[in-house]
Amino acid sequence: MGKVTGFLEIDRQDRKYKSAADRVRHYNEFVIPLSEETTKDQAARCMNCGIPYCHNGCPVNNQIPDWNDLVYHGEWEQASRNLHSTNNFPEFTGRVCPAPCEASCTLNLQDQPVTIKTIECAIVDKAWENGWLEPQPAASKTGKKVAVVGAGPAGMAAAQQLARAGHDVHVYEKHAKAGGLLRYGIPDFKMEKKIIDRRVAQMEAEGVVFHYNSNVGVDVPAKKLVDEYDAVLLAGGAEQPRDLPAPGRELDGVHFAMEFLPQQNRRVGKEPLTTNEPILASGKHVVVIGGGDTGSDCIGTSVRQGALSVTQLEIMPQPPVKENKLLTWPDWPLKLRTSSSHEEGAEREFAVLTSAFEGENGVVKKLKCVRVDGKMQAVPGSEFDLKADLVLLAMGFVSPVHEGMLKELGVAFDNRGNVLADTLGYASSLDKVFACGDMRRGQSLVVWAIREGRQAAHSIDKTLMGRTDLPR
Repeated sequence: MGKVTGFLEIDRQDRKYKSAADRVRHYNEFVIPLSEETTKDQAARCMNCGIPYCHNGCPVNNQIPDWNDLVYHGEWEQASRNLHSTNNFPEFTGRVCPAPCEASCTLNLQDQPVTIKTIECAIVDKAWENGWLEPQPAASKTGKKVAVVGAGPAGMAAAQQLARAGHDVHVYEKHAKAGGLLRYGIPDFKMEKKIIDRRVAQMEAEGVVFHYNSNVGVDVPAKKLVDEYDAVLLAGGAEQPRDLPAPGRELDGVHFAMEFLPQQNRRVGKEPLTTNEPILASGKHVVVIGGGDTGSDCIGTSVRQGALSVTQLEIMPQPPVKENKLLTWPDWPLKLRTSSSHEEGAEREFAVLTSAFEGENGVVKKLKCVRVDGKMQAVPGSEFDLKADLVLLAMGFVSPVHEGMLKELGVAFDNRGNVLADTLGYASSLDKVFACGDMRRGQSLVVWAIREGRQAAHSIDKTLMGRTDLPR
């Protein structure tokens, strides 16, 4: 423990944002990093608790008090080695993870948790700047071949671990580049895609082979992979969006969020669109249905495209501004969260149900809405109309897409429609076939994807070799 009284002497200070008036003019990251000295001060606030509750909130088992202490003492390279021992991609989580570790921090009992996410990001950014993250190719090869389907964070984490264990790893990705939702979904202003590219370059130097534009189950037979490889890992994500089957759903101008967001990613990355129907918010009244992170991403993107207005609807009641600490801590609390995109200009409406879409000449023009009570029942007399030229459905995802690869393979599903596999072996119902990430657990966080990818790699290596040195 670095500074015994640090938490008493030093106030919490976190990264700030560039002004909204400036940042909405571009798609670059706008978070202002803390100085090295300030970051060390923030690390000094860690109390090195006898029971580190931050571990309770961190799915990848980051040794948070340990690298906080190393940062406080200026041992940045050792802090990077410690951080990477549990997390393959801390620059991803340091940017887009909601930081459940901070919710679990003992200092959060006073709403002053250690700035864990900020310190994590500072460690890995400094590691890249100083050239400490060299490729780590295996000293010897095992002669085993593993196919990983899906180049999102789960597939990337598994592939890197397996390649470092000496296996011949091939990653099949249906898109033109790696990253999954990190590249085609999360806006560039939250994470610039060069962050992904440098990890891909590192993985390629370690022997991982990426096969892009290879949609397994469509233009690459799934059973061919099973026949040709010693193990196949399904890490394709949960891509079946939750729909809103209300009257008028077929109108032009009503789209899933994941039809809208990836288009802007491709524009920024100078990639061709995969459809002839560009979806733009410019000059339109935009309504986002769904109150989560995806809805927030739609808001920030719509504002940058020049929307006339943006309104976000959430069917759940407005959560409290502050949680009941004694009831929820150290678990993730339900409370009102205001993102940087909300601050850029959006109206939020809670406890609102969309009952119908109405339009003219086949194009949506307004929504028919009604307020609901705590039991999701319509409140009589609370009906209202909402002007809408573009409606984005951001209500989450229900399961992986079954058509194509999963149907061809014939894997078993759980009662939620995800690929059935446990968290011990990550083995599916088929011999040689494993599953991890959102495809196995359903829609979740990038930090859970990395955890499951690492643990699945551990299981596959142990299955192929009879033993493994890979951590869980």
